[in-house]
Amino acid sequence: MMKKLLISAVSALVLGTGAAMGAGSEGHIHDVAFSFEGPFGKYDQQQLRRGFQVYREVCAACHGMKFVPLRTLADEGGPQMDPAWVRAFAAELDEVYDPETDETRPRKETDMFPTRRGDGMGPDLSLMAKARAGFHGPYGTGISQLVNGIGGPEYIVSILTGYTGEEVEMAGSIFYENTAFPGGLISMPPPLSDELIEYEDGHEASVHHMAEDVSAFLMWAAEPKLMARKQWGFVGVLLLTLLTTLLYLTNKRLWAPHKGKHA
Repeated sequence: MMKKLLISAVSALVLGTGAAMGAGSEGHIHDVAFSFEGPFGKYDQQQLRRGFQVYREVCAACHGMKFVPLRTLADEGGPQMDPAWVRAFAAELDEVYDPETDETRPRKETDMFPTRRGDGMGPDLSLMAKARAGFHGPYGTGISQLVNGIGGPEYIVSILTGYTGEEVEMAGSIFYENTAFPGGLISMPPPLSDELIEYEDGHEASVHHMAEDVSAFLMWAAEPKLMARKQWGFVGVLLLTLLTTLLYLTNKRLWAPHKGKHA
């Protein structure tokens, strides 16, 4: 068993996944009642702001979001931060290389979030909430996903809250037991602890709350137009229902004189 764990851990590190895949079953992912779930769900602006604060103060040191424009922080339907604040925040981030001038310049709100590369850096989080599937099956049918959704945000919450406190040393590296991670061991140390940050809105900063808040923010980062998509989807269903009704009535009217008559 230890030999299999060692081989899996070394393979994961070589591939740059930053995680050790031990010999074990799939991790346990628990369902979370997010406000944006369901056909009429919406993002909670305050939760998005708290989640952004968690990302900014905790996650951003190791995880980038290279596909998310900074200006979207001020967009309606998202955290909706003040545009002036977003510009000031962008200027505080890492400088960017400008190929036109062949020099670095301060980051602007029209630029993307910084990218994190190098040893010890984690995966990019731009699309993480959409890239991970928390719910599966049964037996490949996808019924669980139909009922519970894909489960990307739930996967993130479960990972962040799934640390048991146990550590395992393998190949000179430390791995941490996590009930949500496949195989049970992960190389990322527990990033959250109670009262690690002080929420600007005074909300309780427990591990569970911080995990849910940052997961909601990452869901928004992966799909910022979710609300608009739901609205247009609802309009589309109404139009299709109206069209189906009109086609049925038209068909009934056209064939009414001929039904029941034989040549």
